[in-house]
Amino acid sequence: MENQQERRQNFSKRLTQIELENRMILFSYTVVADFFEFQADHLFFMNATNSVGKEWIFVGKFHASDNVGNYVSISLPWFALEKGLKRNDEIIFTEIPQGNKPWKNFKVVIKRKIRLFGQDIWGELMV
Repeated sequence: MENQQERRQNFSKRLTQIELENRMILFSYTVVADFFEFQADHLFFMNATNSVGKEWIFVGKFHASDNVGNYVSISLPWFALEKGLKRNDEIIFTEIPQGNKPWKNFKVVIKRKIRLFGQDIWGELMV
């Protein structure tokens, strides 16, 4: 039987128009809790490699809010511009195991929905 306590390998989100305008994505802390230890108002860095092998460094920040709870913001200004991200694109971060190293490495994938022969198909954005 598979261990139900096993942690997740990835986290993802469909982008909103506001996130694109601000070039920053927001996650509830519960979505990323398996990957980062919460420390209010602290920054963290994510090394990520996209589908064509280009490496990126994303800066994130932990936020504590009485109104919405703990959440994480991840800034992606150059990535958003170069990839031509659009509303409803899905961004997926998959952790690449690094053993006992203190930093996190991820593969980042962008998926976009296209309509082909009357069917919605999700395809990976390869730019």
